[in-house]
Amino acid sequence: MTTTLHLDTDRIDAAMAAAGASPGRVGTVDMIVRRPDVDAREVLDVGELVVGRGLEGDNYVERGSPQTDDGRAHPEAQLNIMNSRNIGVLSGGDRERWPLAGDQFFVDLDVSVANLPVGTRLRIGSAVIEVAAKPHNGCAKFAERFGKDAARWVNQSRELRRRGLCAVVVEAGTVSTGDEIRVIE
Repeated sequence: MTTTLHLDTDRIDAAMAAAGASPGRVGTVDMIVRRPDVDAREVLDVGELVVGRGLEGDNYVERGSPQTDDGRAHPEAQLNIMNSRNIGVLSGGDRERWPLAGDQFFVDLDVSVANLPVGTRLRIGSAVIEVAAKPHNGCAKFAERFGKDAARWVNQSRELRRRGLCAVVVEAGTVSTGDEIRVIE
């Protein structure tokens, strides 16, 4: 991974205004990232989505969650999906830094609550996923990697889901970089 770059809020806002809005109904999968272990990242051209497991080879199930009573994986956090225009700005345009965010999918699609309310189903490649109620927030690792201003920026408007969203797999399938991600319900 390349050097750290932390933008201040004014630069983030200006760059986001220049980036423009993502499409609302049909977007594109720009990057797929598998997390085989804590802090390990593998950028994939093709990934398999599995019901109950998320992205095949990702450590979602094995890692578990401190947010559940029994420490098992959070059932609504199989997938983390972030808008690619947001991560593009926060990474200073350096795609090699995108995986540091910890999401499995970076998509050019409006992921706001208004556009994708909880329960919305999306076709991503040949799989179907559903937007979960669990919020996806910027954490201490995100602040360390992208800066405190970036963490505040992604967390200040939950309705816009600047940090992204959580989703679950409802129909297994294959996803490739460049595939469409489309609202189906």
